Amino acid sequence: MKQKILLLTLLLLGATGSILADEPVRLTASASSPVILDRPFQLVFTVNANGKDLRVPDLNNFEVLAGPFESRSSSYQIVNGKTSSSVSVSYTYTLQATKTGTFTIPPASIVVGGQKYTSNGLSIKVLPADDNSSRQSQQGGQQASPAAGKAISADNIFIRTSVSKTNVYEQEAILVTYKLYTLVDVVQCINKKMPDFNGFMKQELEQDQNKQFSYENFNGKNYGTVVLYQVLLYPQRSGEILIDKATFEAVIRVQNKTQVRSIFDDFFDSYTNVSKLIVAPASKINVRDLPANKPAGYNGTVGKFTLSSNISAQQVKANEAVTIKVNISGSGNMKLIKNPEIKFPDGFEVYDPKVNNNFKTSTSGLSGTKTIEYMFIPRHDGDYEIPAADFSYFDTQERTYKTLRTSPYKLKVLKGDGNSDNTVVGTFANKEDVKQLAKDIRFIETQPVKLHYETEPVFGSLLGWLLYLIPLVISTILFFVFRKQAQVNSDLGLVKNKRANKLAQKRLKLAQKLLSEGKKDQFYEEVLKAVWTYLSDKLTIAAAELTKERVEAELSAKGVNNESISKFIDILNTCEFARYAPNSGQQEVMGNLYSEAIDAITNLEGIIKKS
Repeated sequence: MKQKILLLTLLLLGATGSILADEPVRLTASASSPVILDRPFQLVFTVNANGKDLRVPDLNNFEVLAGPFESRSSSYQIVNGKTSSSVSVSYTYTLQATKTGTFTIPPASIVVGGQKYTSNGLSIKVLPADDNSSRQSQQGGQQASPAAGKAISADNIFIRTSVSKTNVYEQEAILVTYKLYTLVDVVQCINKKMPDFNGFMKQELEQDQNKQFSYENFNGKNYGTVVLYQVLLYPQRSGEILIDKATFEAVIRVQNKTQVRSIFDDFFDSYTNVSKLIVAPASKINVRDLPANKPAGYNGTVGKFTLSSNISAQQVKANEAVTIKVNISGSGNMKLIKNPEIKFPDGFEVYDPKVNNNFKTSTSGLSGTKTIEYMFIPRHDGDYEIPAADFSYFDTQERTYKTLRTSPYKLKVLKGDGNSDNTVVGTFANKEDVKQLAKDIRFIETQPVKLHYETEPVFGSLLGWLLYLIPLVISTILFFVFRKQAQVNSDLGLVKNKRANKLAQKRLKLAQKLLSEGKKDQFYEEVLKAVWTYLSDKLTIAAAELTKERVEAELSAKGVNNESISKFIDILNTCEFARYAPNSGQQEVMGNLYSEAIDAITNLEGIIKKS
């Protein structure tokens, strides 16, 4: 029995050892940054294996108050017959900075299995200590009466509005950050009312929900800080644009002021959560016009970019597909980049380009790569040249327009296979010069053609009767078809009802073109006309007699739900407002309105068909 237990133990240890051997050994160093002068903080070294001889570098500019304290943890688990294990050993030092500044802690080392491993280095910023007034405000800020929300001063908690740039060009990215500064215990802080950001196209940045407070020295006080909201703004017009104030609501944990009645009151403190509205200040942005010497084909792209291209093959047979791939990389307002236009030679069958956007939004702006693949098929053999395509943008660093070009390519197209529809036309001078043309034109026969006449008369035969009856049957069918069509066309209401969707789709296509060209007023006017005309034809009501109230009544009578009716009313209100609102022409807003109009008409068509 003992032998079996010993054998099982050795097998488990062997399995565990193999697992640990497969996992790379890592020694990591961690510490909070920034830290405050004369306040203790912890420096922790963690290794995922059992090691020895930990060597810590000289901690200049820091005083070791305690440590190292060693702690270890291990776990074993068996899943589907497979054994896994993990080990973690931590060495903790308690340090205190002796002066302010930014200091480097070099890597530490440890020996595991006879081999030496080193950790990462650290950079720690030390902030100055709080002055006396700061300490008094912090102490006073932690205790409050039931009216503590009003009693907490603006010096103890406030929000700063930080703008990365205040002087920019049109379409140049701006980072706006709302950052909380506090000396009191904040449970949470939420935004109550954000600016409309009129005059900008915005791109919100996602915030880490588990982000911890860090320290920042501001006006001689060390505040706990956290970023509440960040947004990238792209100005759409020149001039001075105001970013309105933002309002946030903070929930603060304060200690109640109660009279000490017994010895136990000192052990059990009472706290209350109070709310306080905090207003972040407004900001002004000065937006400059782009220079007037815009290159041909410039469409508003601003930033810093590079361009590259390649072709899949430079020698193919006729009717074989070829691909040109164009990559535009960099940072800026990349969503406005249009596909460079490549002028392909005649005789090439060109397909719609395939676009792949790989964009990343960060505090430095929108960056990434836009890849456009152009696929085409040459139908004739010969030597061709595909010219270069241009891409123009405004360089915000050098403050000038730049034009990038793809490489021109020479393409040799060989004759295709015998089954292809390759077309070659000669000089037609003689028989040898005339070749097959797409298999439907042959060399003309020059010999006399012998005509054969029928000796049997057609009249009275089966063919003769068919030639007489077939036109009669076709005429009868066409008579009834046209008669039914005339009856349908006589009902003008029914005709308008049937054509309503087609006319609306036609107008919306024109609106989509205006959207891509950035023509705000014409876009909103076309969407408004499309929706009114559609409702007029669908409800068989003259446009002059049509009002929003009547639209609601007529659609309700037809059994349309309130949600679908509200969509049409909202679209009409948005279009009417946008025609007079100077800052409503944001590309994203216009795109959303176009999609909402399409969805509303499609949804109503489905509801009416079911009813």
